[in-house]
Amino acid sequence: MGKPDLGRLIAQTMPPTAEDRTIEVITGDILEAQRKGGEAVLTIGKCLIEAKDMLSHGEWLPWLAEKVGYSEKTAQNFMRLAREFSNPQAIADLGATKALKLLALPPDEREKFVADHNVIDMTTRQLEQAIKERDEAKAAAEQAAADQRTAEQARDKMAEDMRLLNARLAGVREDREQAMENVARLEAELADLKAKPVDVAVETVVDQAAIDKARADAIAEMQAKLDKAKEAAAKARDKQKQAEASVEVLKRSLEERDKSDKQATIAGDKELAQFEVLFNQGQELANKLHGLLLKARGREDQTAAQGMEKALRALAEAIGRCAE
Repeated sequence: MGKPDLGRLIAQTMPPTAEDRTIEVITGDILEAQRKGGEAVLTIGKCLIEAKDMLSHGEWLPWLAEKVGYSEKTAQNFMRLAREFSNPQAIADLGATKALKLLALPPDEREKFVADHNVIDMTTRQLEQAIKERDEAKAAAEQAAADQRTAEQARDKMAEDMRLLNARLAGVREDREQAMENVARLEAELADLKAKPVDVAVETVVDQAAIDKARADAIAEMQAKLDKAKEAAAKARDKQKQAEASVEVLKRSLEERDKSDKQATIAGDKELAQFEVLFNQGQELANKLHGLLLKARGREDQTAAQGMEKALRALAEAIGRCAE
């Protein structure tokens, strides 16, 4: 009996090289991995990737159905697991079904999600619900952030509008002040003109009628200037009123937006919302108690007022201790 061929035995135990692997070899590897299950899922996926690259166009789907019994969707899932899961133990711990569910998460979030939710002990249904809740929470957070950005942009726009309106109002007020000063100056000049005669240059004979006419013309001209100045002042006053009204409207809008933003913040915090309600009730109650104390202080007998003061101080101390 001759010596065994050691080289041939070693070669038989080694996996065939990529050049030596045929579709039949790959098919056999998949069928063997199907029998093993567990972490062999990754082997199935890798073999399917290899087979798809090897088969010609039109051969892939028939081969899946006839040789390994997979639908195209199932094969795609196995290939995704092979591409996106590199840890065989993770597949063995989770199982293929749950591992496939985790493919819905971004790759950089899966490990943390598994750790945070104890996915290994979850049922598939529980995992689906946890992923759904995660997606809904993420969508809600993204929507809230988008709403916040929109609200901030709207408020910034309103603030800019307020700045421009205030600048416009300042300009209108200045125009009105100048118009009023112009009216006052012209009124003084007109009064001065009416109080003294008008100098008229004459060559020979003093014509009183001409002097009177010149004086009347000067007064009429001055009056026309004054009327025009008053009209300008009236227009400036109207513009000021319009600007002030616009500023007031925008101011109320800003206050309403601030109130809405505050309410939206409170609505997202149950404890804060309850505190807000009780605090407002407490303020209203404090005002009523103060009113009763003032009435008691108006009596001749101060016994009741003193008792109320003592009770209110005790209440104030009790409320102060709540903040400690």
